[in-house]
Amino acid sequence: MNITLLATIALAIPSQSKSELKIYRFNQPHMGTNCQIILYSTNKEEASRVANAAFMRIKQLDGIMSDYNQESELRQLCARSGTGPVLVGEDLYRVLARSREVSELSSGAFDVTVGPVVKLWRRARKSIQMPDKDELEAALKLVDYKSMVLDPDKRTVWLKKSGMMLDLGGIAKGYAADESLKVIKKMGISTALVAMGGDIALGDPPPDSKGWKVGIAPVLEEGDAADRYMLLANCAVSTSGDTEQYVELGGKRYSHLLNPKTGIGLTERISVTIVAPHGIDSDSLTKVVSVMGAAKGLDFITRLKDVSCRVVTRKNNGLEVVKSENFPTVHENTKQGKGN
Repeated sequence: MNITLLATIALAIPSQSKSELKIYRFNQPHMGTNCQIILYSTNKEEASRVANAAFMRIKQLDGIMSDYNQESELRQLCARSGTGPVLVGEDLYRVLARSREVSELSSGAFDVTVGPVVKLWRRARKSIQMPDKDELEAALKLVDYKSMVLDPDKRTVWLKKSGMMLDLGGIAKGYAADESLKVIKKMGISTALVAMGGDIALGDPPPDSKGWKVGIAPVLEEGDAADRYMLLANCAVSTSGDTEQYVELGGKRYSHLLNPKTGIGLTERISVTIVAPHGIDSDSLTKVVSVMGAAKGLDFITRLKDVSCRVVTRKNNGLEVVKSENFPTVHENTKQGKGN
């Protein structure tokens, strides 16, 4: 469930503040995407030191949660599936615990135990062939978040079925954005932004501004990210869709986003943007709404505190945009100047 680069930052540089803060931008590749850190500091040396510390935290988390790295803690846990409880580190336990909570809240629309099915679809995208029916059925038998047993007192994880594989592509980047922003704040900088592809964590707003100008990339809509933006601060925002990662088989388009219950890539063209207090939630909840669809997904989001959602779907007669009542105002740099 890897996330493509579906949200970008369109930042209008504000006027110089009284404290003479300056804006600094840094980029590094991590977790299969471009990681961007934007922060305000009084000097370049401090800005570089803080950004490097934040990138180191992201690199650390990548080493823990990567399903590509055979030496990662995640892969080591999966290798011991079916053998009993395994002691894991605090970061991995925290992400798996929240994953389990989101699975329970969504009745399985989000499920990190979908790893065996993800593996088949990665092969399908390379070979341009549908996953083998028997292999898919066998993989689906291993998908069951209830078979991931967590013990908070001992901090252990028990993957009850031998062969279970976890995929954290739908939650790890959001968590990494949260954690790297924490590092930045602990080092004395509160005006900062961390973007992990389509997952963004935001601190205090820039000087003389109400918020960071965060663009919604045109997953299904026309234009570019600067055409559609929100002013946000001290929250997280994630956008998910299938613009880049999909495969066409038999005349049908299958997204890299999978329905954990069917094991089939989503065929509905959908783009979901979630605003939430933390990236670990905005990241995972975009997957929930994508799987549920616009109507059920919005109904689900309205029951959650401090979470809002905007969904764009492609219909035969064009695009349909729906959003929760509490979704932030979307400004548009168009001739009409309308928000939606």
